[in-house]
Amino acid sequence: MLATRWRHREALAAVPPGRGGAVMVLPGLFDSDGSSLVLRRFLGGLGYRAQGWGLGRNLGARSADGDASRLIARVEALAAEAGPVALVGVSLGGLMARLVAHRRPDLVSRVITVSSPYAGSGRATNVWRAFEWATGERLDDPAVVARCEEIAAPLPVPATAIWSRHDGIVNGRICHDPSATCVEVSSGHLGAHIHPEVLIAIAEALGK
Repeated sequence: MLATRWRHREALAAVPPGRGGAVMVLPGLFDSDGSSLVLRRFLGGLGYRAQGWGLGRNLGARSADGDASRLIARVEALAAEAGPVALVGVSLGGLMARLVAHRRPDLVSRVITVSSPYAGSGRATNVWRAFEWATGERLDDPAVVARCEEIAAPLPVPATAIWSRHDGIVNGRICHDPSATCVEVSSGHLGAHIHPEVLIAIAEALGK
């Protein structure tokens, strides 16, 4: 990763200041806000008010009360202070970001997903068993199926999907869809959100 960052140093240095505003970063499965520290510092340096989601480790429904009410409350509180919030979701965090945007589009300025397999079967990943174990949910449960269909539907706010065909953990083909601005990067799944190409893609999406 350090070698990759060195190769992209000029491009990273050339990223212009952002438009400001609030950004909430939602971590991937098993991860907490500590995993997004590099990304949030990068965004803070561009002038954004970047913060984590504040819900501990991402265990899916266990972390967000199933109906995402705890997460929505966090987004609502930030929006009350700083206006509509841009949600940047990593992997599972991206699915949850899309769910919030569907249910409370008034709180969300845009959604940016990173390696988030929202556009296909959850079993098109190498971690679906870990997901079921961690969340206590089954992918074939009718309620989970319905929620996944809601997440996959076109969003009522601008959406950018950052994906890689070399992901290695999830099928890159289900990490984007025609209703979103799709940005392909050359990155694996683990640590994708701090890959230089991804940092640049996130900054560009937020600047639109």
